[in-house]
Amino acid sequence: MSEYVFALAVNGLVWGLIIALIALGLSIIFGLLDIINVAHGDFFMLGTVGGLVVAVGTGSFWLALLVVPIVGLLLGAVIERLVIRPTLRQASLTIVTTFGLSIIVQEMVRATYGPQPRRMAAPIEGTVPVFGIDYEIYRIAAAAFAAVCLIVFFLFLNRTRLGTWIRAARHDPETATALGVPVTRVCAFTFALGTAMALLGGVIAAPITTVEFRTGVDILPFCFMAVIIGGLGNLQGTVAAAIMLAVLEGLMTSVLEPTSARILSLGFMCAVLLVRPHGLFAGATR
Repeated sequence: MSEYVFALAVNGLVWGLIIALIALGLSIIFGLLDIINVAHGDFFMLGTVGGLVVAVGTGSFWLALLVVPIVGLLLGAVIERLVIRPTLRQASLTIVTTFGLSIIVQEMVRATYGPQPRRMAAPIEGTVPVFGIDYEIYRIAAAAFAAVCLIVFFLFLNRTRLGTWIRAARHDPETATALGVPVTRVCAFTFALGTAMALLGGVIAAPITTVEFRTGVDILPFCFMAVIIGGLGNLQGTVAAAIMLAVLEGLMTSVLEPTSARILSLGFMCAVLLVRPHGLFAGATR
């Protein structure tokens, strides 16, 4: 029993790191553009589908890991220019717009890829003993790669000029514009970057989840919970909340059905908001 619980905790950690990568993309988009992107989960789904298609078509999962996020960056830039920018700073309108975009993406994938769920073979086969259990090597590699991506993201955000521009535009766009920061282009790049992060998370997760046109439906609420519990605008808090939620939900599935575990996660979010309305880590942001 203890080995089973440990395996669930490790699975939660793996998923927590992957979801943290996706939720970060959602958080930077919301923090800079004030957009509640309902289609973000479907970008994750596009990553899973794109990863499977490229991996099967080329015979290389690693090529998919490189190509799909680049396509996501370009796709995000196009969507920002044609769909998001006309509705910018109108929260209710962006919800409706991105909800419509979500339906369009799902139906396009269903029409071209098909409605049937599929599985992708893991690019790294085999297991390794971890504290008495045989654990898949790819899951460990996926968690490690997601962690590296998170580190690279924060280094980019804090050590590069473009990252400084993004942080400046998030905190005070008017002053940033006055100081010569091209805020419009920074906003476009930020949305494209958030989209690419969702697709990258999808490629990483494809070998360990079911690939279908509805995959993003379960991911989106979890990402929103991580962003809310972590504190709106607090990127480090989003990462911590995603990992914490995934591990807790993984442990709860040892005694509960997955649906019941998700309901308890939502209840935990509500309890956090009652005690700390701005999130658990909002103090660090202030």
